[in-house]
Amino acid sequence: MTYAEIPGTPLFDGHAARKGYALNRLCYSFNDAANRAEFVRDEDAYCARYGLNVEQREAVRARNVLQLIAAGGNVYYLAKLAGIFGLDVQDLGAQQTGMSKDAFKAMLAAYAH
Repeated sequence: MTYAEIPGTPLFDGHAARKGYALNRLCYSFNDAANRAEFVRDEDAYCARYGLNVEQREAVRARNVLQLIAAGGNVYYLAKLAGIFGLDVQDLGAQQTGMSKDAFKAMLAAYAH
């Protein structure tokens, strides 16, 4: 079985990196607080500045991690975008697994013991 054949596990490979380049570049820009503030001021203009395509723009609007990953987003870069929306890594994990945040945290705690 290859990584591409694992159900529900999108592979971040060269194809995904090329597909998500604009989205990941946008997310990387959020290392700078001024860029985060600019995005909050005018999200559409900021996304246009980075050349996001329709799929990526709709995923940003929906605040949906799975759509962002399908649009070529790398979860490590997406965490920067999620922070602007008030989401943390546990919120991302919950979305990726289809669980509530509380259920996801309980699962993590169960694995820790």
